[in-house]
Amino acid sequence: MKKALLLHSSREGQTVKILRAIENDLAEEYQCTLVDLHDMPAIDWSRYDKVLIGASIRYGHLNKKLYQFIETNLAELNEKKAAFFCVNLTARKPGKDTTEGSVYVKKFLTISPWQPQLLDVFAGALYYPRYRFFDRVMIQFIMKITGGETDATKEVEYTNWGRVKAFASKFRSL
Repeated sequence: MKKALLLHSSREGQTVKILRAIENDLAEEYQCTLVDLHDMPAIDWSRYDKVLIGASIRYGHLNKKLYQFIETNLAELNEKKAAFFCVNLTARKPGKDTTEGSVYVKKFLTISPWQPQLLDVFAGALYYPRYRFFDRVMIQFIMKITGGETDATKEVEYTNWGRVKAFASKFRSL
């Protein structure tokens, strides 16, 4: 059976949830290993046929550990069939949910020395009841400015699971 390495840079868990859905879609062909890249793992790249990195945006930025991981493993990422996706709340809006319309994808491609063969962007989720006070207030403020949900009692999932499934199919064919 072929093997796929699924790496994540996740804060609230939606990126991992998306990776789990992709893992489920790949299950017939691939044995998948899910790894938190924040742990800066030592990876035996020879064990994997494909690599997928999913990363979330928090306060307008990808985690610095993502870029450190890429720099440390750039040669290996360039040698593998590899893909990347970004998760953020801005992608809940039409036009911002495409790689061409996502400022975060554009910024990633500008900053990152790795240019993935396949990439996409997905809307994340709001988990107000799970956030610490400061994060909840900051996210409410941002959502108010951008016309989003501000009710702190709600959990709202914006992820378009049909798009995730289509991306999983493209990744399988990569």
